[in-house]
Amino acid sequence: MKPEGELYIGLMSGTSLDGVDGVLMDLSARPWRPLAHVHRPFRADLKHTLLTLNTAGPDELHRAALAAQDLVRVYADVVQAVCAAANVMPAQVRAVGAHGQTVRHRPELGYTVQLNAPALLAELTGIDVVADFRSRDVAAGGQGAPLVPAFHQAAFDHSRLTVVVLNVGGMANLSILQAGQPPLGFDCGPGNALMDTWCEQHTGQPYDQRGAWGAQGQVHERALHAALAQPFFNLPPPKSTGRDLFNAEWLGHWVHNADLGAAPAQDVQATLCELTARSAALAIQAHAPTTALVLVCGGGALNDELMRRLQNQLPGIRVEPTDAHGLPVMQVEAAAFAWLAQRHAHHLAGNVPQVTGAQGPRVLGALYPA
Repeated sequence: MKPEGELYIGLMSGTSLDGVDGVLMDLSARPWRPLAHVHRPFRADLKHTLLTLNTAGPDELHRAALAAQDLVRVYADVVQAVCAAANVMPAQVRAVGAHGQTVRHRPELGYTVQLNAPALLAELTGIDVVADFRSRDVAAGGQGAPLVPAFHQAAFDHSRLTVVVLNVGGMANLSILQAGQPPLGFDCGPGNALMDTWCEQHTGQPYDQRGAWGAQGQVHERALHAALAQPFFNLPPPKSTGRDLFNAEWLGHWVHNADLGAAPAQDVQATLCELTARSAALAIQAHAPTTALVLVCGGGALNDELMRRLQNQLPGIRVEPTDAHGLPVMQVEAAAFAWLAQRHAHHLAGNVPQVTGAQGPRVLGALYPA
């Protein structure tokens, strides 16, 4: 049975390592409609394996291959669940856009690695799978990230205002949308990854629910300025980052060098929250000074303390979650990869050279037929 219409599923498992989000999108007509959303958390052992694969270790190839298969079984479960939730048969879905799990991102060396097993996903779901979205842009001299600005431009109204879409996942990236101009965008620094690591180390919880724990602490300005001295923050775009830089090792060195070892753990969490907010705000002020509206998505949008700090750093600018603008905060990135799968299916470019630094527009992804 050949799919009819423009139904696509996007799957995203980001650097926050909280699990998989899947969105079934009807992209046949504007406004685009998410028909169903499903989230599946990672098992603790899979999360641990994916985290350890971000750094060098023994028997990496074998462990990565097994982890990719485990990841895809979660993907397949999400695909089946979103189809069931929307009362859609898999045969009606034109393609699944499966981003994979980034475990290395070194575009300066010409590669980026997203763990995935797209052939297995096609077998398990019976749906065409589009995967490996980033490598074509990297091959063309780009960063391979961020890939979402073109989707943000298509999804959110920016006809009268300069709008910034700030995605706060494990890392934070922003898209600058201005009427009549191609979007701009880049990674602006850590999102939730450092906060989550510190929170788990000191409370046993995988993240700081609504930022309540960190809200009890005080920001250490000297330590914050030391963190902002990290050269990445002063690099001009295009630029991207990940756990290759902002990881537990970076966090440990910073805590030691900033003399935070004796500080209350909540103070460190508060300072990390301010680091995410201030680095994003500084990037917006430097590269989009006429911004009138900041739309926040990703898990960071659910952190009330982070949202408060963002608003404090951006006086005179409205800071809002994306929910009121058509897409719930936890569905935006998955929806973007549904859209990128559609771009691939129609042989249309998915990257923005002004964003990634690639030599030109490129059709992204590789197709694994059902």
